[in-house]
Amino acid sequence: MTIRTALLGYGRSGSTMHAGAIEGCDAYEMAAVCDIDPQRRAQAAERFGCPTYADHHEMLRTEELDLMCVITRSDQHCAMTCDGLAAGVDVLVTKPWAANATEGERMIDAAADSGRKLLPWLPARWGCDLRRLQQLVAAGAIGRPFLARRVVSSFGTRNDWQTERRYAGGYLLNWGAHIVDPPLVLLGGQVQSVYGCMRQMMNPGDVEDLFMAVMTLTDGTIVQAEYTISVEEMPTWIVQGDEGTISVRGLDLSVHRSTAKAPDDPTQFATMQSEGTTVTHERLVGDPYGDQHEIYAELAQALRGEIAPPVTPDQALTLSRLFDAIRLSSEENRVVTLEQK
Repeated sequence: MTIRTALLGYGRSGSTMHAGAIEGCDAYEMAAVCDIDPQRRAQAAERFGCPTYADHHEMLRTEELDLMCVITRSDQHCAMTCDGLAAGVDVLVTKPWAANATEGERMIDAAADSGRKLLPWLPARWGCDLRRLQQLVAAGAIGRPFLARRVVSSFGTRNDWQTERRYAGGYLLNWGAHIVDPPLVLLGGQVQSVYGCMRQMMNPGDVEDLFMAVMTLTDGTIVQAEYTISVEEMPTWIVQGDEGTISVRGLDLSVHRSTAKAPDDPTQFATMQSEGTTVTHERLVGDPYGDQHEIYAELAQALRGEIAPPVTPDQALTLSRLFDAIRLSSEENRVVTLEQK
């Protein structure tokens, strides 16, 4: 079975990450491309030799499709996804799959009504850093983890729709799938409460260009996720355990392992730096944001019913509810407790 696929949105992400993966996997056939820009439509027609459309409604009426990939502006994801599902087509929707949990619930309902598959795009779950960290934590490399920090830092500005609230812009929605989700996947726990801080520091527009979220899991483990502005690149991961610490900078990973010892004399204060620390270094291989070719190959198996979908709508909805809680916490300057499902 060849999966007849339409690409809705042929901009920077659609024309590179998604189109390249579809093009490179024999399971898919690029059946149509839709974009409002006539120049992009011309580029897609030349590249794929397929029909192109300026309006996705016309495309859905005209083409016999198995899958539609929604790679458009964030505020358009929900409506376009529901349109595709209602037309009897499976839908992959890029991050953020929804602007908020209400939209996520609407899409889940649309998928249930149509009987079609809804596939949220969370590529960092395939990231080489997350996978290696999962291996190390499972092997007990740092004992019991009690705190994980995930940071992306940059120093620059942008001046596009991502700076405007009306388009569901802002760095929480744009980067949250890459920053908030992976450490939660690593530690495998539910978020009990969150304190969020969001600020607009350098970009124009009316949304945040940095955010921080401190999340307490039901087992007491702490996760700190942050997009920040910094000239000096910061560590992308720090995972702390009761027998060591893992740090990651880009593709460079280090494991510092030791066992803290109490002093023989209880009246004496133990050294603040344990002795006998061992340090190992390694260079990660792969992409921290996932290999789109690998992801699309797995998605093809899921679309054919051979495996379960690697990311479920319920998982994406849980993440949307967490984003909503981070935003509410920042707006009201308080800790927000999440309802346990």
